[in-house]
Amino acid sequence: MKRRIFLKNASLTGVGLAVGSTLLNCDEKYMKKTSKDEAIIDSGKASLPMVIATWDVKNATAKAWEVLEAGGNALDAVEQGCKVEEANEKGQSVGKGGLPDREGNVTLDACIMDKHGNCGAVVYLQNIVHAVSVARKVMEVTPHVMLAGKGAEQFAYELGFPKENLLTEPSKKAWKAWKKTSEYNPIINIENHDTIGMLAIDKNGDLSGACTTSGLAFKMAGRVGDSPIIGSGLFVDNEIGACVATGLGEEVVKTVGSFLVVELMRQGKTPQEACEEAISRIVNKPNSDYKNFQVGYVALNKQGVTGSYSIHEFFSMTKYQDGKNENLPSNFFNKS
Repeated sequence: MKRRIFLKNASLTGVGLAVGSTLLNCDEKYMKKTSKDEAIIDSGKASLPMVIATWDVKNATAKAWEVLEAGGNALDAVEQGCKVEEANEKGQSVGKGGLPDREGNVTLDACIMDKHGNCGAVVYLQNIVHAVSVARKVMEVTPHVMLAGKGAEQFAYELGFPKENLLTEPSKKAWKAWKKTSEYNPIINIENHDTIGMLAIDKNGDLSGACTTSGLAFKMAGRVGDSPIIGSGLFVDNEIGACVATGLGEEVVKTVGSFLVVELMRQGKTPQEACEEAISRIVNKPNSDYKNFQVGYVALNKQGVTGSYSIHEFFSMTKYQDGKNENLPSNFFNKS
């Protein structure tokens, strides 16, 4: 199911949802029960390399796998994988063709993090397709972690990134249709998740991750979500594991979600258990309006064990391992 077509009516209409547990790992060495007594495959030692990503993005994971299979490192893999979605004009959620803010400007956020804990990010970047690559350059050639707006754009031009209009005709048409009412009431799971996050572990067992997005459709000009914020949208600890988030960024930021997942893994939780706990921190907050927004996490530990979990149904993880590229539906919290 495409990213913009999931959960149109459920939870808004009160329709009950019930789905069995998701088998998240292919290597069936032993079974482990989650806190909800749902069986999750947990492999003691996974086959490496591997790459996982948010949503059904098989073209992106295929590109990352190509890098890994050739002996490349995890950092190159996640950058190249994310670039595939940034160049996909039909996606309307990442890179060129992303839905604009309420002023009609497509603005991009991205970050990247390597095995050493180095990281780079760009926020409110315009006129550059490959925000993830600019974020990597921020990490590698500047003393900074994050560049924003015109400064980030000028930095990209100085490095030779071409200027390009990111507003495609379909996205422009959607924006003009929205302007007729200018109502800002995003439908759950359609406008609340504009992100691709990718994690990889290479043949050496080293981790890296990246995250890139055009943000919420028709957002206020200047709005930045969790995706470019290290610790919220993405976190990598090469001794423990990595996590990336998608969904309503404001809620992820409030719980520093990706860092939380990695720290829970440090405390001994599996990636699946850690993702579930991170979601519980969101939905159990006082006055949480979780029925009207989506958040999802995917995580990978040092041993190559994966996990994914979301608030609502229809979130998924794409996984490429042992030559097999598959999209796996995520388990989810709201089954009522």
